[in-house]
Parts: sequence; C-alpha cells; structure tokens
Amino acid sequence: MAPTIRDVARAAGVSQATVSRALSMPDLVRPATRVRVEAAARDLGYRPNRAARGLITGRTGNLGLIVPDLSNPFFAAVVKGVQAAARAADHSVFIADTDEEPGVEADLLRALAKQVDGLILCSPRAPDEELACVGSDTTVVLMNREAGERPSVTVDNADGMRQALEHLAALGHRRVAFVAGPRTSWSNAQREKGLHRTAEAGEIDLVHLGHFPPQFEGGVAAADLAIASGATAVIAYNDLVALGLLSRLGARGIPVPTAMSVVGCDDIGMSAMSHPALTTVSVPKRAAGRATVGLLLSLLDAGADAGPMHRELPTQLIVRGTTGVAPNS
Repeated sequence: MAPTIRDVARAAGVSQATVSRALSMPDLVRPATRVRVEAAARDLGYRPNRAARGLITGRTGNLGLIVPDLSNPFFAAVVKGVQAAARAADHSVFIADTDEEPGVEADLLRALAKQVDGLILCSPRAPDEELACVGSDTTVVLMNREAGERPSVTVDNADGMRQALEHLAALGHRRVAFVAGPRTSWSNAQREKGLHRTAEAGEIDLVHLGHFPPQFEGGVAAADLAIASGATAVIAYNDLVALGLLSRLGARGIPVPTAMSVVGCDDIGMSAMSHPALTTVSVPKRAAGRATVGLLLSLLDAGADAGPMHRELPTQLIVRGTTGVAPNS
C-alpha cells in the first residue's frame, strides 16, 4: 500500500497537521522540523494528495501553456522544456494551440484561467494593447515576446541575425534576402531589426521578402522571389521556411551553397538532416521553456518579490553545409 500522511508523521515524530504544514506551507514550520518531515516523506516515497493540498493552499498544481502551432518542431521542443520543469516542481501542464490565430489567444486564456495557477503565453501574436489586458484572472508570463512590463523570457533574436549576416558577409555575400515570417510575430520584428542594423553597418544590400507563413510551404512560395531578387544568400524566418527554400531551389536546379547560400533559424532537429545540412541560428528552446516555468513559479510563490521580471537567453550560429563562398567573389 502507498504510504500515508500518518506514516510520515509517525516516522518524523510529529503530528499529521505538522506534516501537512511542512509539505504545503513550509514557512510556517521550524526549519529543523521541515527537514525531518521532508526526509521521512522522501524515505517512505510519500507523495501528498494534490486535491487535498489544493484545499489548504488554494493552488491547483496545474500550469497552462498556449502556443501558436504544435505542429512546428520549435514549439514541440519548448513544450518539452516546460513539462520537464513543471514535473520537477510537481506540477502538471495544460497545453493549448491557437493555430496561428491571434484572436483565439484571449479566449483560450480565459478558458484555462480558472483551471490553473498560472499561464505561459508562448510567442503570442496579439498586439501589445490586447496583451496588456490579459492576466486579471491568473498570473501570466510571456515567452518569446516582450510587452510593456509583463514578466517575460526571450531569446536574443537580433544578435542571432547579426551572427548570420556577418557569417555571410565573411563569405563574400553583399546582397542578402530575408524571407520574413508572420506580420504579427514579435520574433520576426526583432530579427528584422538585427538584420537591418547589421546590414547598414556592413554595407550589405538587404532585400526584404514576405511576409510568409512560418511553414515549409512558406519557403517554397518564397524561393522564386529570392532567386529573382539577385541575392546570393537568403536568411529564412525559421528552419521550416529554410527547408522549403531548399526544396524549391533543388527543384529549380539551383545548387546550394555554390549558387545560393541558405540560413535558417531555430535549429530544429530536422535541420541537421537536410542535404546539405542547414546552417541555422540555434535558439535554446528547452532552456527557454524551463526558465519561463521558473519565473512563473517564482511569481506564484513570491509575487512582486520574485526578482527580475525579464530574462534574455543567447542565440548561437551553427554553421553547416548550406552556406559557402559567394559566387564570383
């Protein structure tokens, strides 16, 4: 039989009420007693009943995660990081997918708010003024997005684009196309800023193409425009778009990288499986998911005293086979 709270109390030499307080409201128990109770619970393999604990703490033990598109491997990796961090903190995760529809985000948030202790909005597409109104029913943390004073975890998109464009410039490319992602994507805007700043400093002719859906089909649709632009290299909004570009370039008989170099962004698993393997800006997807859970739990436990409300993680260029010396350089 599974150990009970009575077994833990007997092993620790305290009352059942003390065990309950030590495991649900540890600040109300002397440190030595708390350590003894935790050790007894660990030795016995005791896990508190979440429903009963919720009656005491007012917490459900559930977190919510809303993402734009679960079919995108980027968000699947984020989910892995979120779930791992939540599981380590003895929380469950409810996941919802907006299918890239900004108007669905607020509806999903309202639907989940009463069932969870806090919510993570990952790469939300809604405008800042709408995001300013969310969170009245529950604690909300943004991931891969900044909006006013909202708590958030982001990655350094602009620096990732700097690395990509400087890499191409070093290979002799002077005219580079950028296949933009969704118009409502905050990440896309940050990547464009990084590209324009670097292009201006390096006297590189940057051609803006798009906006395109952030999927394989978007890259296929953009490829002919990239060819017609006269660019010798193209940077894609994400790896799925880059893989679509590679497919269409191959169908047109344009060799990569000898005639056209291609760079993606995100470093999803399949980017290393293409032929040639895709040069890409690696984004710490799982680490971002874990960091966002950590920030959310800190807010739930400490509120305004949780510490810094924003964290930015670095990106890193991964050079593979789709970038090479510019033609005629």
